[in-house]
Amino acid sequence: MDVDAVAAMVRLISLKDLTTAAHTWRVVLYTRAMAEEFGLPPAEVERLGIAAALHDIGKLDVPDEILQKPGKLTDDEFRTMQLHTVRGHERLLLSGETDQVTLELVRHHHERWDGLGYPDRLKGEAITRAPRIFAVIDSFDAMTSLRPYRQDVGPEAAERAMAELHAGSGTRYWPQAVELFDRLYRSGHVDWILEYYNDRAEHPQFCARAVSTLRRGG
Repeated sequence: MDVDAVAAMVRLISLKDLTTAAHTWRVVLYTRAMAEEFGLPPAEVERLGIAAALHDIGKLDVPDEILQKPGKLTDDEFRTMQLHTVRGHERLLLSGETDQVTLELVRHHHERWDGLGYPDRLKGEAITRAPRIFAVIDSFDAMTSLRPYRQDVGPEAAERAMAELHAGSGTRYWPQAVELFDRLYRSGHVDWILEYYNDRAEHPQFCARAVSTLRRGG
């Protein structure tokens, strides 16, 4: 998918869900950092970054009253929300996307290591590497972002998030990804993402130029 198409899709979901813009920046940056820490080649780092940018594209098909609901979702609403993984995958296929890294991350980033995730209840190594890595990143970001029921986004929130990741290692999350993210976090290599791309900070628009910059790794 070309950079203009990626940027256009990200803008659409950002307009529908106002919490998504900063979230997109953060998860892309975390994903690139994780991929580099794994020692993946630049082309693979690029592919993972683009896939991360598009991971929530299926939320375009989630009704606004569910997506923007401030309180807890009902069981039926949660089942509808879960469909964003399938809908996103379908949207990408209809758009002509053929990159398997992107398609797999969009569909499977809510699968769990123990097989209790969704939409396909994949387990362990049946989940490809990209969504295994991204599940840790997406969860950490969700636990350190502003929510109607939570305003704490500082160091204490990050420490609690890391504790939750470790608690879920081997059940919810791929243990190797948890350990790698912990190493990045403890080394301070992601502090700048938490500080400069937090929900209270102004952030640049996710546009074609930004995507091009991410593709160059600069």
